Amino acid sequence: MQTPYFVIHKEKLDSLMEELRNALNKHWPNSVTGYSFKTNSLSWLIRYMEEAGYYAEVVSGDEYQLAKCHSFRSRVIYNGPIKSKTTFLEAVENGCIVNIDSKREIRWLLEADISAAVGLRVNFDLEKYCPGESQCGSEGGRFGFCYENGELSAVLSELEGTKIKLAGLHLHCSSKTRSTGIYKAIANVCCEIKQKYRLTLDYVDIGGGFFGGVPGKPDFNEYLEQISGILQGCFDKEKTKLILEPGISLVGAPMDYVTSVVDVKDTTYNRFVITDGSRMNVDPLMRREAYSFHINYKDHAREKKEKQVVSGYTCMENDRLFILRDAPELREGDLVVYEKVGAYTMCLSPLFIEYFPDVYLEENGKLTKIRERWTVEKVL
Repeated sequence: MQTPYFVIHKEKLDSLMEELRNALNKHWPNSVTGYSFKTNSLSWLIRYMEEAGYYAEVVSGDEYQLAKCHSFRSRVIYNGPIKSKTTFLEAVENGCIVNIDSKREIRWLLEADISAAVGLRVNFDLEKYCPGESQCGSEGGRFGFCYENGELSAVLSELEGTKIKLAGLHLHCSSKTRSTGIYKAIANVCCEIKQKYRLTLDYVDIGGGFFGGVPGKPDFNEYLEQISGILQGCFDKEKTKLILEPGISLVGAPMDYVTSVVDVKDTTYNRFVITDGSRMNVDPLMRREAYSFHINYKDHAREKKEKQVVSGYTCMENDRLFILRDAPELREGDLVVYEKVGAYTMCLSPLFIEYFPDVYLEENGKLTKIRERWTVEKVL
């Protein structure tokens, strides 16, 4: 097969989906799971999640239209600040789960003068509850209506006496640690808001951002145990749905990126191993300091080299992925396989120098191509 290519290991994906299903059945059966389109919008994945009964979690007019092209119908969770007015109103009227993130969305509803049941995205100071763990630190997150400064209270007051019913709260937060403490904080704040404003809610949307399939890290059961342990103190499990929006925790671990060594060259400072893969395909933001990988050597009669710098194909000098030290020398034709790279890579990788690669599905040892690599004709 022509490298580079992605491969989804179906058994790993199924295992994670079953793990999540079992955790929800144990801790909060009255639940909805939305698959995050932004994490990986590969058509095969979207269809597979749809068939499994997941909702489509979308954050733009384009993603909403993509969900419509499948058969999600009202099984859509519509989030984010960049909803288009047309799709926003359509989603509300179709009974989708719509979480308001901006003041203009409230204005759209009031101008349309329609009855609506919507959720509100809550902005709160996560750093106060989990010091050093929030993604934005002392700068704070930018999504939703701020609880601490009264913005949320003002919106709740604005909705009183209108045709707009508050159906739920959306409290997704971005963190650096993905610890269970993050979700304890989310659940506690949700209970605090519910009690302070005497809210009756149809759902609580915890969001995503969990670990999944990573040894030594929390699993779905640990997350749900913490979340349900707090929420059940102020919500009735039978009457209030729990919504999760997993993406990376489901599709990150089951996918590999397979690349080949195409050249080896020695310079004054280094031995560079050039591959037909790129850092942009496994780390689009180029922030990671280490990658999970393994190497398939064509043969084993190799002398060891003190240092080898494994690099990508692009013309950027920082397209360097890792350094091998005191390891068998790499040669043309060897395979470098990057593991756990299914999240955000496809959606964020640019059409830069090389186009999108093939994607395969691995099931019972058999590989089936589920996306053709892009060619010049596709680009044109």
